[in-house]
Amino acid sequence: YQWDLNYANPEVFLAMCEEMLFIAGLGVDVLRLDALAFVWKEKGTVCESLPKAHTVIQAFRYVARIACPSLQFKSEAIVHPDQVVQYIGADECCLSYNPLQMALFWSTVATRDTRLLTLSMQRRWHIPEQCAWVNYIRCHDDIGWTFSDEDAAGLGINGGLHRQFLNRFFTGRFEGSFGAGEPFQLNPSTGDCRICGTMASLAGLEQAELERNDEWRRMAVARIKMMYAAQFALPGIPLLYAGDEKAVLNDYSYRDEPAKKDDSRWVHRIKADWGKSTRYASQREIADYLKKIIGIRQAEPMLGGPDICFYGVQDSRVFAFRRETIHVVVNFSDAPARFMIDAWSEDSTDLLSGKSYANHLAQELAPYEVRWLKENIR
Repeated sequence: YQWDLNYANPEVFLAMCEEMLFIAGLGVDVLRLDALAFVWKEKGTVCESLPKAHTVIQAFRYVARIACPSLQFKSEAIVHPDQVVQYIGADECCLSYNPLQMALFWSTVATRDTRLLTLSMQRRWHIPEQCAWVNYIRCHDDIGWTFSDEDAAGLGINGGLHRQFLNRFFTGRFEGSFGAGEPFQLNPSTGDCRICGTMASLAGLEQAELERNDEWRRMAVARIKMMYAAQFALPGIPLLYAGDEKAVLNDYSYRDEPAKKDDSRWVHRIKADWGKSTRYASQREIADYLKKIIGIRQAEPMLGGPDICFYGVQDSRVFAFRRETIHVVVNFSDAPARFMIDAWSEDSTDLLSGKSYANHLAQELAPYEVRWLKENIR
């Protein structure tokens, strides 16, 4: 439960400053500001992203600059994309969750169509240089479909109907779905809800393992690897939700506990297993792949900076962008796809596979294949 604090009372603000400075004194580097769009509320308003919410955050920031200048704030604003960026900047939060990237990764996995993802990233990615996105695929909370209806409408997509489709898809109520998610805060009259579940269960690994279907398992593993490879190639800080590094599956035991059974978020809030064991070989494969791409990212300075340019859509299944002289090509589909390498003059080597490619040839991508193509500068 989150208490509403009356920041119109200066004693409340001073008390919270004391709490903040105490935590900073313990050595904490980053403070996560939860639901900061709702920190200031007034009767007769929507109580979301009111101007004085920014005033409160800026005041905390000024106090931190005086007493603990190395402390950074991380914004958790799960609101419309236009509002998310309003909290990002040197005067408020230099770090921010990237809910748009998260939601659109899952949307694109369901549709196998990268147009909305590409358009949204082109329009809404860039933030001040001294700031960074925290890119994620899952977290402790539910998935809300926070894309812009205006962006969707520009592609002929009805935002409301698309959200209904995504909710059906990721709760296994759409033909051909692989998602094993749980609805959260379902509105029975409208069907509106948000989605809970671990990354592996939402991506099809749970269904594949329960059915012991080798082809489904192969595709689920490829799908998860693809999402991780795309996430770790983006600028910013990649976030892993505890358990997803081992591809843990949903835990439905929360339904048997009276205190938890009405909150489906417990399906992915799983008791930590601090051992190294995994139940399925597929989970070990995913964990090993994650270690591999983390190592590659750490070894490549060009993947550490803010530079990015999103390429236009050639094949609707392909999402592509440039990081200085590294070109990332992602097939979000379970079918083969193509991407023409004509955006740079040099041949390139895929950092993930070690294979070399000529720049003038079309890239034939296998289902869910990702390439980090580094130019071979002569």
